Amino acid sequence: MSLKRISQFFNPSSVAVIGASNTPTRAGYVVMRNLLQSGFKGPIMPVTPNHTAVHGVLAYPSIDALPKVPDLAVICTNKNTLDLIIEQLGKLGCHNAIIIADGLSNAQKQTLKECARSHQVTLLGPNSLGLLIPHIGLNASFSHTVASPGKLAFVSQSAAVCSTILDWAKNKEIGFSYFVSMGDCLDIKFTELLDFLGRDAKTTAILLYIDNIEDSRSFISAARAAAFSKPVIVIKTGRTHPGAIAAEAQSGIAHSSDAVYDALFQRAGMLRVNDLRELFAATQTLAMHPKLLKVEQLTILTNGGGPGVMAVDELIQSSGKLTQLSDETCDALNKVIPRSEKASNPVDIFGDSAPSRYKHALEILLKAPEVKNLLIIHTPSALAPSEDYANIIVEALQALPKMARPYVITNFTGEDAAYAARRVCANNAIPTYRTPEGAVGAFMHLVSYRRNQKHLTQTPESNTVDTKINKSAAKALVNEFLEEGQSYLPTHQASQILSHYGIECIQTEVAYTPTEAKEQAIELGFPVALKLISPSIPSKSEVGGVVLNLNDAQEVEQTAFSMLLRIKNTYPDAIIDGFSLQKMAPRAGANELRIAIKTEPNFGPVILLGEAGTGLEYAQAAVALPPLNMNLAKYLIAAAHDKGVLKDRILPEKVDKYRLCALLTRISQLVIDQPDISSLELNPILASNGQFLVLDATMTINRYRVQTHRKRLSIRPYPIELVEAVTLKNNTQATLRPIKPEDEQAHQQFDQSLTKEDRYKRFFGELRQFNHDQLAKMTQIDYDREMAFIVSQAHQGQPRTLGVSRVIMDPDNLQAEFAVVVRSDCQGLGLGRILMTAAIEHCKRQGVKSIEGITLPENTGMIELARKLGFKISRDFEEGSINMVLKL
Repeated sequence: MSLKRISQFFNPSSVAVIGASNTPTRAGYVVMRNLLQSGFKGPIMPVTPNHTAVHGVLAYPSIDALPKVPDLAVICTNKNTLDLIIEQLGKLGCHNAIIIADGLSNAQKQTLKECARSHQVTLLGPNSLGLLIPHIGLNASFSHTVASPGKLAFVSQSAAVCSTILDWAKNKEIGFSYFVSMGDCLDIKFTELLDFLGRDAKTTAILLYIDNIEDSRSFISAARAAAFSKPVIVIKTGRTHPGAIAAEAQSGIAHSSDAVYDALFQRAGMLRVNDLRELFAATQTLAMHPKLLKVEQLTILTNGGGPGVMAVDELIQSSGKLTQLSDETCDALNKVIPRSEKASNPVDIFGDSAPSRYKHALEILLKAPEVKNLLIIHTPSALAPSEDYANIIVEALQALPKMARPYVITNFTGEDAAYAARRVCANNAIPTYRTPEGAVGAFMHLVSYRRNQKHLTQTPESNTVDTKINKSAAKALVNEFLEEGQSYLPTHQASQILSHYGIECIQTEVAYTPTEAKEQAIELGFPVALKLISPSIPSKSEVGGVVLNLNDAQEVEQTAFSMLLRIKNTYPDAIIDGFSLQKMAPRAGANELRIAIKTEPNFGPVILLGEAGTGLEYAQAAVALPPLNMNLAKYLIAAAHDKGVLKDRILPEKVDKYRLCALLTRISQLVIDQPDISSLELNPILASNGQFLVLDATMTINRYRVQTHRKRLSIRPYPIELVEAVTLKNNTQATLRPIKPEDEQAHQQFDQSLTKEDRYKRFFGELRQFNHDQLAKMTQIDYDREMAFIVSQAHQGQPRTLGVSRVIMDPDNLQAEFAVVVRSDCQGLGLGRILMTAAIEHCKRQGVKSIEGITLPENTGMIELARKLGFKISRDFEEGSINMVLKL
């Protein structure tokens, strides 16, 4: 990825149109017209051998005849000429091009990609509508309309959706900072655009329309970084299997389950909407109010009982909450509303409400301290035009300071009578919607976004179950099975690996014939369960391959013979490896769960959680991306309940959710540690008395081959390989390691331990101690993009942070900024050198070209340490600071 090349692409000072035309049905005609009408100040140079001028602008017969090198070329020619044009542009020195043409074959795309790379030309497209940058007057697109300047960025893989959004936005008077039609994503990817737009000061929210994602690791990394600073809303096609196949055909990227995309978007703190209607609503809401809600409760003011009830129903069905009005607020409303003895939420002021009553009720709610979010519903009234009521809302809001106002959205029902009112609201930046349900849905978009953002900053509970994990022993077993040529491991073999991760399986014996099964059953004791072992039959229960509660030896033998006969008739080519026998576990009062690992294209391993059954499909499970910590495991359990795939049974004992979280984190660690495990299914798992017992486990293993084009996991796990013991100058032992989310409390204590002088040296001023959100961002880091090393030492039974070094790499991975701070009462122990050396070595491993930092002249200790480590020291007299640079 390269932030630099995108910045250059999105700031052109001159444009050439290759294939410009005077024929109205040609793309070259529309692109030239749009460029000339959009107010672009730079040179616009049409290239065509067929005309001396296009739209009255002097044309050039060929690319090499251009009077200057354009910053951007829009290619409107036939797809068969693209390679030659890219070559000519590259030789001329033009490094940015938009390709309008569509219908390229995979072979043509690959050839074009290689051509662009060899001539250092960055491509947007092919199959792109183009690029609009309203604040510089650029409309380098094939669009039928223009985009107004604004603060929303829109990025889409679909050119048709771009046209629809532009048309809708013009009607709603919503503007854009950037409007990007990516097309087939041959070169420029979502990752680069998210990095650019996430840092762009002119953009307050990002909207994405996605068919498929090719590199989930880089996407989620960039999306998470962007979502930390501004809302990112996404609509993803292919929710159904046929739709996913169609999206794959459109984008050429292998599809993955929609449930996996859901997990990705939530993990990145993004907001997903389901369709264009929701996208329009979310866009309008964010365009006028992009900040997060302070609370989730909603107050409703209505002059019609029916619409108010409709809004409440929609809110509650969407997991929303109503505000509880205070007695003071209700008393004030009772004095205004006739026929009201006890006002409540929704506040119904009745259909005969004159503007004065409407105004008084509104002012009461706007000033009520408990009202943070307010939906105002108005149905057409014979007493005054709807526009009068809209003006009352505007005047009431303008009378309050901005910081004291609740978040207000409106719904003026009807069409002709409501249109003028909605226009008044839109002109005054008040979100307005046609229906009560639409208004509530838009509000819930903000609620969902707020919840996803909270997921990014919640500190996980500490989990002390790591002592149950023996990674090396499990790996040795996996290798042993692979060397024996095995790829399918039934319960008795999979359990050996699982035991090294604290996952208990029921005792399982193996028999290769019905007679052996009888003998094994006698040794186990009755009753027993008899199960077929076959890699050819994924769901043994459906073909009678599992029989429970066999009570004597003869019954076991006869059942085994019958099972073989049945399988021979049903699956004559099936491979039969024998039978497994287990003593029946007491299942009365136990919850039965299932957990699985599957490997998805473009995403790698994913974890599924649901209830016990015959098979574990995505529709029957909640899905999460590893790695999981205790908080993320808790969200997975909550998602399973919300989806209805995990139910609270009426049983003597509920599932111990804390221990289930611990089990899920161990399974997550198994995924991380053992790349040769392709899939795993634990089904059923008996949950009883706080214990989890696996009755059936199947595992597939294959030798994992490192891939050059993508990482195995979608999210980089905690880099445990960087943990090491260190000895301080006072001869005490400590641990040097990367920071992790569970360190937040220790990091807060570390921050509080710094003296005012040390804080001033580190932060160049008097900075207040960090709050939870700031500490969460410091401890919950993306290890692909930044690194924070801490030195930790046990103190009174708790870990204590002694010092921290932090390096943040730019998106191009060329430069890293560093900072180091040591606990005030631990200075002089050599911590600075330990932490700085760790940071430098990490940057070397990452391929960073240089490390840079700044400090104050009075921070002589840091300056001297940097000099000893090879940094070049210089003084910035204008800023009054010291610059430290190390070339790697």
